[in-house]
Amino acid sequence: MPFGETIAALSTPTGEAALAVIRLSGPDCERIGRDSFGSTWNAEPRIAALSTYKSLSGNTLDRCISLYFEDGHSYTGEPMLELSLHGSPLVVQLVLEDLLARGCRLAEPGEFTKTAFLNGKLDLSQAEAVADLIHARSTRALRVAQRQLAGSIGKRMDAYTQRLLRVQAELEAYIDFPEEDLPEEDQSGPIKAISGLSRDISQLIDTQHYSSLLHDGVQTVILGAPNAGKSSLLNWLAGQDRVIVSDTPGTTRDVVAERVVVGDYVLQLMDTAGLHASEDALERLGMQKTLEWLDRADFILVVVDSAAPSPTLPDAALEKIQAGNALVIENKCDLPSSSSRADFLPACPHIRLSLKTGENCDQLKSRLIETLSAGHHIPHEDELIVSTRHAAALTRAVDALETTLTRLNEGAPPELAASDLRLAVEAFGEVVGKIDNEAMLDQLFATFCIGK
Repeated sequence: MPFGETIAALSTPTGEAALAVIRLSGPDCERIGRDSFGSTWNAEPRIAALSTYKSLSGNTLDRCISLYFEDGHSYTGEPMLELSLHGSPLVVQLVLEDLLARGCRLAEPGEFTKTAFLNGKLDLSQAEAVADLIHARSTRALRVAQRQLAGSIGKRMDAYTQRLLRVQAELEAYIDFPEEDLPEEDQSGPIKAISGLSRDISQLIDTQHYSSLLHDGVQTVILGAPNAGKSSLLNWLAGQDRVIVSDTPGTTRDVVAERVVVGDYVLQLMDTAGLHASEDALERLGMQKTLEWLDRADFILVVVDSAAPSPTLPDAALEKIQAGNALVIENKCDLPSSSSRADFLPACPHIRLSLKTGENCDQLKSRLIETLSAGHHIPHEDELIVSTRHAAALTRAVDALETTLTRLNEGAPPELAASDLRLAVEAFGEVVGKIDNEAMLDQLFATFCIGK
C-alpha cells in the first residue's frame, strides 16, 4: 500500500446476514471516524461504541458499532477502524461508496495482511498461516495453521540461524584474525554441526507432503466396473445426492469431484467412469480419463459388486493399486447372490456393505480412517509442517550446507565454506520474509480473500 493511503474492504461474505464488517486501515481512519459519526463517535482506542454513520451529504446510512485502533496497536500496525453494520447488501454498498468519496480506496486481496507483514506485525510464514486458517477444512489443518500463526516456523528458522551463525563465527575467526593466538584449526567440529543441521532441515522438508494432504486433500479416486455403486458411494460420503445414480451402466462418463472431511482427513473424491470393455466413444474417453486420474491419486476406493463376478481391471489400473493406498468396498451385500470377494486384490483391506440399505455403512468411515492412517500418516499438530514454498527455500539451504561440507572435507579455504553458509542463512530468511522479493509477495498475497 503506497504511503499515506487508507484502504477499505468488506471483511465478511457478501449477501444478506445479521452483521457485515467493513475494515479500514491507514492514516485517515481517525478523521473518517470523526467526520462520519460526529458527536456519537467514541475515539478512545479499542472501545466499541454504538454510533450513527452519516454520509457526506448528511444522510443516516446505519446505526453500527465502531471500533478504533491507534497507530502501532492494530492488526496492520497502522490506524484501523472496524465498522459492524447491519448485514444488508445495500447498507454495505452505500457505506463503501461513502468511504471512497471520503478518500479511501478499495483494498486488494490480502492487502491488510500484507501491510501487517511489511510493518513487522507478522513474519511471512505467519501471514501464510492466516490464509491456511481461513481455508482449513479439518480440525487437524486448523490446529496446524493456528500453531504456525503463533510463530512456530519463525522460531524454528531462528534456531537454525543461530546454530549456523555459531559455525560461521568459528570459521571466520581464522579468516579475520589469522595472527591471533587461536587454537589450531580443526574442521571436525564445524563438519559435525553442519551435518546435523542438514539432517534436521531435510527431515523438516519431508513434511511438505503432509501440508498438501491437510490443505489440498487426499486425492481419492473411486474406481470400479459400471453399476458397482461408485456414484452411490460418493453420494453417501458427501451426505447428499451429488451424482445421478442409475441402474443403466455407463451413466458416469466424466470425472465428478467432491470434497469431504473424514476424521482428520480432507478427501478430494473423484467419481470416475466405470472400467469395462466398450465400443462407445464417449465411454472410452471417460475410461481414459479415469486412468489418467489414477496417476495423480493418493488413495483409491475400489468398489466391487459382490453379487457379480469379480471385475477384470486393466493392467494400468492394477499397477496403481497397492495394499497401502487402497480400500476395497464390496457393495450390495444385501443381495441373496452376494458373496465374499476376499480373493479380489487380497493384499488390500476390504469391507462388505450395502450402500442401498445402509448395512455396515456405519463402519465405513472408521475403516476408511484406519486405512488412510496406515498409508498417509499426518503428524501430530505439535509437529511442524512446511509448505511447498518453505520446502523450496530450505532445499536451497541444504544444498548450500552440503556444498560447505564438501569444501571442508576437501580442505578448501575457509573463506569458500563461510560464503556457502551465508547462502544458507539467506534461505532461512526467505522462509520468514527477511529477504525482499516484491514479485513473490505480490503472488503470495494475491491468493488471499479481499478484506484480509
